[in-house]
Amino acid sequence: MRFAKSILQIGYLYVMLFIGNSISSVLHIPIPGSIIGLGLLFLLLQFNIIKLEWVELGAGLLLSELLLFFIPSAIGVINYDELFGVQGMKVIAVIVGSGIVVMLATGYMAEWFGHRKKGDVV
Repeated sequence: MRFAKSILQIGYLYVMLFIGNSISSVLHIPIPGSIIGLGLLFLLLQFNIIKLEWVELGAGLLLSELLLFFIPSAIGVINYDELFGVQGMKVIAVIVGSGIVVMLATGYMAEWFGHRKKGDVV
């Protein structure tokens, strides 16, 4: 029963993706249909048109297996040898550098909000 419920809920999510893709292609909006579908799902959840219980189990299943969705793109990168040369080192440097900047900014913002919540703004 739980498996069938998960499949049905994933079907709901797929319908949202289909609607978003349709809106994007019909209106020629330069936003991916998946983003439009996600925004539509968000609005439907916010206005209680769709109940969270209708998609929660299926979304949890998809999120738990999210790493599997990155395997095809990781395998596809292997076909491009130039990415592992000088260009690859530049890409890795940018990824590491931007990761460090994001971690530092997040830490400082968390500290700032923590002090602000206590009333002693720095």
